[in-house]
Amino acid sequence: MTEQSEGQRDGVWAHRYQLASGQTQRHQLGQIRLWVTLLDMEWQVRQEPLAPDADPLTWHETVGSGMPSSDLPEQRFIRSSGDEGLVRYLPAMAPLPTVIRPYQPLTIPADGRCVLYVGNLLWMQIFLGEQQQALTEFPLATPSKTWLGANTMQGEICYASATYGRLVLEAVPIRPWRAVTPVTINNRRTKPLLLERFNLPTPLLSLHRNERGQLWTPGVVVECET
Repeated sequence: MTEQSEGQRDGVWAHRYQLASGQTQRHQLGQIRLWVTLLDMEWQVRQEPLAPDADPLTWHETVGSGMPSSDLPEQRFIRSSGDEGLVRYLPAMAPLPTVIRPYQPLTIPADGRCVLYVGNLLWMQIFLGEQQQALTEFPLATPSKTWLGANTMQGEICYASATYGRLVLEAVPIRPWRAVTPVTINNRRTKPLLLERFNLPTPLLSLHRNERGQLWTPGVVVECET
């Protein structure tokens, strides 16, 4: 069925959207396209991945009548009474720690320090109604996984992420699908440190929004002593 949409708008985290039965809200954010459809008895959610090298700076959403393509895989959720067609989208941090690898390793001098600004991939959580009933959640790009540990028996599964590791705050792009974490690296050793990767406790980091509309987490300090 051909979908007829209203004008394109910028998407907003935590905004209170209201749909009528038969309407579909379409989002393009991060490396996915998302369709959320309200019917009389159910909600439907569809996703389509975008190219993994895409790095969009915007979030666009539209609301229209009609159904998305039947070729898209769908999730179906029975409606509960009282949701009134209200839907909100909230950002969340990754549920696993994240191993960060700079595209270009950095050398930190002995007893030196630096601050890297790291863009963390976000998950989208969908909530319904005034009571904010959780519907589903998913990453806004397909995350890679890696093993971090002393050996194959001791360690944990983590997400893996490459980063430009920008050293200047003003150089960090504002992207609604990523949250910036300032990471302070302290080299306590008596010789230079080649920084090739480090681990961020992403599930423990809270999310905040600054005056620029950018999502942030509290800073993290990494001490390198050996």
